[in-house]
Amino acid sequence: MKKLIVLLPIIGLLILSCDIERNPYDEIAVTTLFESEGALQTATLGNYALLKGKNGLDGWNDQLHRLTEYPGDNVSLSGSTSDPLNFIYNYRAITTNGRVADFWNDSYKVVVGCNVIIEAAAEGESETLDQLLGENYYLRALVYFQMGNVFGRPYNQGTSNLSVPLKLTSDVNDIPNRHTVGEVYEQVISDLLKAEMLMNEDKTATFATKEAAQALLSRVYLYMEDNENAELYADKVLNSSRYNLLSNEEYKRMNYLNPQESSEAIFSITLNQGADLPGQYDDWYTVGGLYATIDGSGWGEMYASSSYLKLLNQNANDARHSFIQPQYLEENPANRKPWIIWVDNSYVYQTRLTTEVGGIITFEQNGTTYTVEEEIVNGKTVYYFMNGSVKQYVDKGFEMPKRNGFPKWFIMKASLQEDDVHLWSPAVSRLAEMYLNKAESFAKRGMDQKALDEVNIIRNRAGIPSYTLANIPSGKTVLDIVLEERRLEFAFEGHRKFDVFRNGRTMDRRYPGGHLWGANPLYEIPATSNRVVEYLPEKQIILQPGLIQND
Repeated sequence: MKKLIVLLPIIGLLILSCDIERNPYDEIAVTTLFESEGALQTATLGNYALLKGKNGLDGWNDQLHRLTEYPGDNVSLSGSTSDPLNFIYNYRAITTNGRVADFWNDSYKVVVGCNVIIEAAAEGESETLDQLLGENYYLRALVYFQMGNVFGRPYNQGTSNLSVPLKLTSDVNDIPNRHTVGEVYEQVISDLLKAEMLMNEDKTATFATKEAAQALLSRVYLYMEDNENAELYADKVLNSSRYNLLSNEEYKRMNYLNPQESSEAIFSITLNQGADLPGQYDDWYTVGGLYATIDGSGWGEMYASSSYLKLLNQNANDARHSFIQPQYLEENPANRKPWIIWVDNSYVYQTRLTTEVGGIITFEQNGTTYTVEEEIVNGKTVYYFMNGSVKQYVDKGFEMPKRNGFPKWFIMKASLQEDDVHLWSPAVSRLAEMYLNKAESFAKRGMDQKALDEVNIIRNRAGIPSYTLANIPSGKTVLDIVLEERRLEFAFEGHRKFDVFRNGRTMDRRYPGGHLWGANPLYEIPATSNRVVEYLPEKQIILQPGLIQND
């Protein structure tokens, strides 16, 4: 029994627990697990449940979000925290990060749960069994794809780089060491192709479907720079006629929708009102709880970055403003005090209250009166004041509360599902991605007009002007435009880090945030940095010395 207990932390083989002889699927006995289709369905539901965690908190998906969104450039932590998420956000990886270890362990719990079903269920016995078998292939592929992104380097940096161990059996004695990036991608594609072949039911976005497998294949091929297949599989989803982009007004309230109510949701990790987050204080410990305080619940300590806001503010009518909620000191708009705000050369927010008399806007600073001027740049009105001989560009707004000097731009994308404070069902795949996957694949093949056509579908839905080859901003390529649109569209959905590094670009974090506090802050992180990937959990390497740690 000692050997079994040692293995449990390694691969999460809860189904082999020596003291209770049960699996993680609602305590169905292992020996009776596959006596009926109903039991197999229950077991599969258990694998879905592992993705969202106990009571919808700190499960696989929550940790994945922290590992993928916090190291990006869309968020700004208003200080520091003792929570190990700080090491993720700051690119100061440690081998003992509990959140990383939880993600690792939860990943292998899902994988082994899928392996048990894949081993026991035979193909071709019934359409229902084939569907459930396909769902488990999909879930295993999803987990390995995301694990590979977190612990393995981008595909185009070399397929011989180490990624994660491919545990493909439920055998307790099967303890693999790390496989390569190439091998993990091959396995993910193999599983997704199998899933696509097996799944046959038009289920809701709460469950894996043929189209969910095709959508993820499109992303996998895009990450591999197999642009033809990225386009092919995006088109399979688009041509299925199962999904439609939400309208502009519907999209503005996308975070309020249960995935089953969204016409563009392909697959989401679905949390449900009542069944999940049942406790009084659960709303504080969700993903949304760090992004916003709503009705007194949530820390509200990580805000939209000035870098993201600058991109978003290029178009005042952009529907994606709906996911950012600036807080104001005065609730009544008539009582709000106008101010200007800018980021200084030290990447610190500066704000000044302003006064307007006769259409002239002024503010006081160190006994000197400054006038806020305006001019037209690229067809847009911008504001500035003369700081000596230098134009200091500013944004106009209203006085906001601050935390440690950071104005509170709350992020709402991870809150308010079904009007429940911080309930959220994060999207794994939605239809907008298929258009932008195609756009990127076209841009990388020199098909610039076709790339812009796909981008403009998303921009039109957002209510902002289309691009033409003639109006692309000076100094930017079509690929730049595509990646900017991906940033706007998928902000706070865990895409940005991978979009930057897999394209060989540098993560630019020259904006206010706790990541610049302390000694030797990282203003830029190149795609070649060792910290593009996380360390494997130290406990894992102690238990399994054959594993090689990331540099």
